[in-house]
Amino acid sequence: MVRAWLKFVCFVAIFLGVAVFGGQLTLQKLYPISYVAEIEHWSEQAGVDPYLTAALIQVESGFRPEAVSPKGALGLMQLMPDTAAWVGERYNIGVDQPEDLFDPALNIRIGTLYLGYLLSRFSTEAAALAAYNGGLGNVSRWLAEGIWDGQLETVNQIPFRETRSYVRKLKFTTEFLRLIYCGQW
Repeated sequence: MVRAWLKFVCFVAIFLGVAVFGGQLTLQKLYPISYVAEIEHWSEQAGVDPYLTAALIQVESGFRPEAVSPKGALGLMQLMPDTAAWVGERYNIGVDQPEDLFDPALNIRIGTLYLGYLLSRFSTEAAALAAYNGGLGNVSRWLAEGIWDGQLETVNQIPFRETRSYVRKLKFTTEFLRLIYCGQW
C-alpha cells in the first residue's frame, strides 16, 4: 500500500511539473493516442466511452498492434481468440484466423463490442472491467456469491491480484487521458 501511494505521489509530482513547464501538449506527446478514428468510431458504435477504449488499449498493449500476451491474447485490446470468435459470431463479423486480430481496425471493433457487451451485462463499470481481465464467469460468480459487490471502492475484495490492479489502473488511465485530451471526444 505504501509503495502504491509513493508511486501515486511521484506521478502527481511529475504530472504537475510537466503541466507547469510544458502543458497539455507535452503530456499528449508523452502519452499519445494512436488509432483515434477507429477508437472514436467503434466506441460510438458499441456505446463505450472512447477514453475508456483508449485507456484499455494503453493498459493492454501500449498501442502495439502486434502485442501477444503469455496467455495468448492478441493485438491492441489483447483479445483471446475464443472470445474474439464468440464476439464475431454474435455480431456477424468474420474472424477467420487468430492472426486477423493483429489488424488494428478489426481488433478495436471486436474489443469495443465485447467491452460494450460487458458494460451492459454488469451493473457497474468496475465489474465490467474486472470481467474483461479476470473473466466473465469469475466476476459473475464473485458477485453471485457476495465475494465482491462490483464497486470500485471495494475492489480490494476481488480475489485476483492482477484483476484488482487492472481495474484501478484502467480507471486511473481513463481519467488521466480524459484530463490531457479534454475536448477531443
